[in-house]
Amino acid sequence: MKTRIKELRSRHNMTQVELAQKVGVRRETIVFLEKGKYNPSLKLAYDISRVFGKTIEDVFLFEN
Repeated sequence: MKTRIKELRSRHNMTQVELAQKVGVRRETIVFLEKGKYNPSLKLAYDISRVFGKTIEDVFLFEN
């Protein structure tokens, strides 16, 4: 799964650590999400999307 997390973090001048703290996960989880090596739970996807004021579909790009 691809994400726009890195792009959105950059737009919001936010570090991986800051995002991780806002959504209650470790920084490493954000790293894995950005690399497409981790599929988030629905709750985590929702929480991350809310931080950026976007929908889940705007942040997480689902591929067939």
